[in-house]
Amino acid sequence: MAGRREWTRETLGAGVRSGDRRALARAITLVENADPLAYDLVRDLYPETGRTFAVGITGPPGVGKSTLISALVRPIRERGLTVGVISVDPSSPFSHGALLGDRIRLADHFLDPGVFIRSMGTRGHLGGLAEATLQALLILDAGGKDIVFLETVGTGQSEVEIIDVADTVLLVLMPGSGDSVQALKAGIMEIPDVIAVNKKEHPAAKTMLNEVRSILALDLESDRRPPIVLTEAVTGEGVSELWDEIAGHRDYLVSNGLLDERRRRNLASEVFAVASARAKAHLERTVANDPELRRLLDEVQRRELDPLTAVRAIMIQVFRIDEDGNGTDPH
Repeated sequence: MAGRREWTRETLGAGVRSGDRRALARAITLVENADPLAYDLVRDLYPETGRTFAVGITGPPGVGKSTLISALVRPIRERGLTVGVISVDPSSPFSHGALLGDRIRLADHFLDPGVFIRSMGTRGHLGGLAEATLQALLILDAGGKDIVFLETVGTGQSEVEIIDVADTVLLVLMPGSGDSVQALKAGIMEIPDVIAVNKKEHPAAKTMLNEVRSILALDLESDRRPPIVLTEAVTGEGVSELWDEIAGHRDYLVSNGLLDERRRRNLASEVFAVASARAKAHLERTVANDPELRRLLDEVQRRELDPLTAVRAIMIQVFRIDEDGNGTDPH
């Protein structure tokens, strides 16, 4: 049995390819810790990826996303498909499953060898959530998982990043929730491919369904409106229908030649997202450690120097780029 310290690039790669749970867990830990071995591993595995169907699950906190994922796993497993779940919590300092609240529901599947579940936070990743999530997805993809759910906790930047990774995006809303109405107002309706109104027994469920339909009707440009499914995740009502709609969206993408196009766009977005995050981290670190650059910020704060002049000086100093985006000669 390979112990924690016995994994090498070769044995870990072989373990991931065979779907070994310990290898998958170890590889994702390396990703979270920004271990150099993780970069080598993903580089080795990358040519073998692109087979997994990635489903992003987003929506306001407390709507039952984890419970719904747990319920969705059942019809998927009944079809003989394997599943990975990455629950993304930007605020979590932990590398292993935060089994609190709704997420305890996922524990139902922990003993199923065809299901791999992992909760992850941003940790110290220079590239932030985008980088850690993308690499974890690629590892589960190489590990042979047919479906991978990417769940975000709450709203904000993490939602947008999940959208840039997923093939299909499911928005989960809950009736009687002010957060859900806010999500609609915030333009999050432009994001989903499928919508679930969870807790269908709630007296306001039909009202919310109609509200969502009326908002979707405002979009006159899209050739496909997201289907809306009423679900009750705890009892499993509507869950098989929801999975049929998610799988139907994938079929729609494939039959219209859009899946490859979406993945190409997503991967390009990820490269820019990670590069931007790393550039920002490098910039902040450099300015913090350079007295001259810190002095520029102080002058801006004292209103002795305007912000754009400071930006120009910082870009030239840190990235050797002038205001037109051209490289400058450091000499």
